[in-house]
Amino acid sequence: MHMLPTITIDIGTTSVKLRAFDASSIPLASETHATPTVRDAWGEIYALDALTGYIERFVRGLEDADRAGMQRIAVTGVGESGGLVRADGSLASPMILWHDHRGADLLAPLDDAERLRIYAITGLPVNANYGLSKAAWALGHADDASDAQWLNVAEYVAARLTGVRWSEYSLASRTMALDLTTGTWSAEASALLGLDVALFPELRPARVGEPLSPSVAARLGLSDGVRVHVAGHDHMVGGVGADLRAGELLNSTGTTEGLLFLREAPRLDAQTARTKLANGIACTGDDFTLFASIPTGGSAFATLQSLLSLTPQQLSGHVAELSERYAAGDIDLDAMPLVLPQFRGSPPPTKRASARGVVSGIRTDTTAADLIFGCFLGLALQFRDVLDLFGQRAEVVKVIGPASANPLWLQLKADLLGVPLSVSQVSEVVSRGAQALASGAQGSWLDCDPRDVEVDDRRRDRLAEWEADIRPQWDDLKGLER
Repeated sequence: MHMLPTITIDIGTTSVKLRAFDASSIPLASETHATPTVRDAWGEIYALDALTGYIERFVRGLEDADRAGMQRIAVTGVGESGGLVRADGSLASPMILWHDHRGADLLAPLDDAERLRIYAITGLPVNANYGLSKAAWALGHADDASDAQWLNVAEYVAARLTGVRWSEYSLASRTMALDLTTGTWSAEASALLGLDVALFPELRPARVGEPLSPSVAARLGLSDGVRVHVAGHDHMVGGVGADLRAGELLNSTGTTEGLLFLREAPRLDAQTARTKLANGIACTGDDFTLFASIPTGGSAFATLQSLLSLTPQQLSGHVAELSERYAAGDIDLDAMPLVLPQFRGSPPPTKRASARGVVSGIRTDTTAADLIFGCFLGLALQFRDVLDLFGQRAEVVKVIGPASANPLWLQLKADLLGVPLSVSQVSEVVSRGAQALASGAQGSWLDCDPRDVEVDDRRRDRLAEWEADIRPQWDDLKGLER
């Protein structure tokens, strides 16, 4: 599929990935920076001057011919971050990170009926991660927000580049303020936190962009014809890059771990509300999404490194050796510690930010390798528990992100699920999805160079026996409070 030469900006939890692609989706340049953040009196916010500085230096650093040929800029980011932005582009509030809960107290007065009503309108469980409570907090702490509107961090970057404020549908559907049935901002949901829908900007699908402002184009050395697109929520944009189809599951891995199905209609009933699965609108605007986020994904690496005093290279060595031992049948599952890896809170159906991980079954001969294996086995078991909430079997599981390079994690997941995995060997799936959306094109899974991870029947049966034995203990561990 022919693409347009595009600069992509992917603002993740821990890193900002900057890429430039030609019309054949061949990378021309790439940079990755740690996501710049600082702490204020209430929590964690973006260091926006550093963020925009990364972007501008990357663009100006492109080869002259490559920069002159660019036709699109596509911005994607985490789904629940945001801040109040005035019409002149200045900030009326900090730009708040997705996991910052400074608005949580504003949600506490909501009763059960109001919470169920919010789910029926927005398809989201009431949670301080989402933008609505952050927006209410920001409005209450702003000195002058008379013309300010709530923008996601990706939308803020687009506004800086164009001088125009708008919201993309997949990101809007992560605010807890969008009516999924009508595709408009919900006055009813907003009013529950004392907000007017005028606080939220014009809505656009990802395919509709805005011209780069002439002054920004001149400063960056780009053509006046470049258009800027907000590609959307990073997990959903990854679905476009992976050419996700109905019946397929996207397993998007990063700091967190996402599970995503496409649907023809949202599930807004009370039973689905109890699962705390998150409905949304796809970046294309043609489908709905049903999504779950597991707070601990790739971040387990950092936890294990800190806990066991390992360097990244040492941990990777352990993982490679354990993968070989597991494939050879040289792992005694009964001797492994049981690890509930809720290192950053719990996933649906509880979604408790205060939840903590638990390790059970430590013995005098337990080794660091045993703890590492137990952690990845726990991640796979936690994934299966969350997948069961969807009530549908995945025809194909497409895996993107850092887990694609972890053979142990992948094989444990395939064997435990009893479903083969199709794993991208290309690292820029989200960026490729952003380019496709900005180009009005369709992503290609074959271009992601997928490889299959097959189920081993013998290991699958052994894992099933092990799970039956530990299931009561596992459920007890999940019931523990901090």
